[in-house]
Amino acid sequence: MQRRRYRPATMLAGLLILTLSALLVPPAPVASSAAAGPSHARAVPLAELTVVSERVAFGLQRPIALTGLPDGRMLIAEKNGTVRAYHPDTGLAAEPVLDLTARIDTSDNERGLLGITPAPNFTRTGMLYVAYTSLPAGTLTLARVPIGAPDRLQVLLTQEHAEFGNHNGGQVAFGRDGYLYWSTGDGGNANDPFKSGQNLGTLLGKIVRIDVNRSCGGKPYCIPFDNPFVRTAGARPEIWVYGLRNPWKFSIDPVDGSLWIGDVGQGLVEEINHIRPSQRGANLGWSCREGTPVFDQTQCRPGVRLTDPVFEYEHYLTENCSVIGGVVYRGSATPEAWGTYIASDYCSTLAFAVRPKSTGGYESATIGNFPTQPTAIGADARGELYVLSDLPGWLSRVRFERVQPTPTSGVTNR
Repeated sequence: MQRRRYRPATMLAGLLILTLSALLVPPAPVASSAAAGPSHARAVPLAELTVVSERVAFGLQRPIALTGLPDGRMLIAEKNGTVRAYHPDTGLAAEPVLDLTARIDTSDNERGLLGITPAPNFTRTGMLYVAYTSLPAGTLTLARVPIGAPDRLQVLLTQEHAEFGNHNGGQVAFGRDGYLYWSTGDGGNANDPFKSGQNLGTLLGKIVRIDVNRSCGGKPYCIPFDNPFVRTAGARPEIWVYGLRNPWKFSIDPVDGSLWIGDVGQGLVEEINHIRPSQRGANLGWSCREGTPVFDQTQCRPGVRLTDPVFEYEHYLTENCSVIGGVVYRGSATPEAWGTYIASDYCSTLAFAVRPKSTGGYESATIGNFPTQPTAIGADARGELYVLSDLPGWLSRVRFERVQPTPTSGVTNR
């Protein structure tokens, strides 16, 4: 959207311009109680931290996503389409706060209700944004719905995904810019059969960014004017970053607005990407590359710049199988961990810690294990962490402990 230039001749015209400009500016940044951070925060080497988990709820049915509410509750999405509420004072509520099962296609292990996030003005509106695979053919669907009112659901954006049941993506989150972000997989099966990752003409294999506070051109959303491909012929203007395989878990750091993306690998490596707002339009490589190794040379185009992951780990011949993208810790209970990104793997349950270094680059460490089959890591309104476990149906509270380094004397005992 281009802005016209005016040359007002009177004060009245000038006031009109100010009014129009106010309508064109992006939404105000989303406030976060965790943004300021503890004033006494000081970094310690990641190897001196370990995660400890405490189970606080059980009986969930394939929990797959969670998000914090301003009132202290955690909302937990179950794969079949129900949403449960947990509060640390009262525990897990017996009845769901939202039931979307009549709309959800769960015909494949990776289909279902996949993502949930509250609107920035949730306290006033009670509005939730959800991502799911819809009946009858598994269409990737982004919608909004008032909590407790499934009959008032409004579909915002869809992407066909009928041929294969896997690689649906499905994370949703609001950025500090007030826009809504949504991740989609590459279309499923293996080897990127539709060559979606490098194709800007489809939403498959992307993270999209839209303005859900306005409607444009008959659609229930608008395209932010600074989206990177707004003026690229043949490209979907909703795209924010591309070159992804199955980014089913990403998060947005409330402090700097950057994206942390866990992208599930084909079979060689799992990867984590860190994309700052200035990197809009980044190409993360799939299916030219899987992580940093070349995967399909025919998808590598000359002159195209690829953005490397900030952390990757082996998948092949290990206990790892699928990266579970997490969140940046912005709580106050453990100042030493503030600013550290925490992720995991569905099979190995290892807890991975990644943190930017002040001198450039990143440091990383394995700092323990999460409970079995972690599916999502999320933060409550205070920035403290929780983790879901899939088939056991658990919710666990996560905290950090400081591990004292073992002193070395230079003498090796045999």
